[in-house]
Amino acid sequence: MTRIEMVSGVDILCLTAHPDDVEISAAGTVLHHAALGRTVGIVDLTVGELGTRGNGPLRQAEAEAARLVLGAAFRYQLDLPDGFFRADRETLMKVVEVVRRHRPRLVITNAVRDRHPDHGRASALVTEACFLSGLPKVVTTADGVPQAAHRPLHVLHMVQDRWIDPQVIVDVSAFWPRKLEALRCFASQFHDPESTEPLTPIAGREFFDVLEGRARAMGRLIGVEFGEGFTTARPVGVGDLLSLS
Repeated sequence: MTRIEMVSGVDILCLTAHPDDVEISAAGTVLHHAALGRTVGIVDLTVGELGTRGNGPLRQAEAEAARLVLGAAFRYQLDLPDGFFRADRETLMKVVEVVRRHRPRLVITNAVRDRHPDHGRASALVTEACFLSGLPKVVTTADGVPQAAHRPLHVLHMVQDRWIDPQVIVDVSAFWPRKLEALRCFASQFHDPESTEPLTPIAGREFFDVLEGRARAMGRLIGVEFGEGFTTARPVGVGDLLSLS
């Protein structure tokens, strides 16, 4: 286990399929909560080795550069097989171990359905693992020591390539430039006029304009400039209705 993997409790854990999933759909949210003093960790289920552009080691390096921009406490890859991971017992237990290691209050994961099939699979996998993590009779160990059961209070699902009506929107207006800085760490994945690699849906010149339009549409719903939207695995409670924005 690396030093960064040994970081234990965090407030928010982002558990998503690929390096750059968080940056595309939730970087502003990570930056916003880091600015509030919340601790955030990121675990990519895969290294994105099947991506049309770049390669696994390059994307790992890009992911670490983005982590520094985002101010996340740690980031590592779980090394599940890109494109081929499934919610079998072995895989679920790996994710349960991660949830119990970091004991987040809230988990952010992929969209419940999307253009890339890994996103919907990761969403279901993480949601199921978060439930199993709360069952004391599901036994896991870390470094030979039994892990205590832990279930996050909430699992939030990002809105990614395909539009899904959000149930929760975070105002990320103050962090939009920094989000773009984090995104640009993934130079292999986005528009590069010098690149000779094949064009992909996120490598076109217009993709950042699409992201901005999406964020403006989300923001407009709550009366701010830029927003990032999420759906919830269960209803969200509120202690004071007048705190709703």
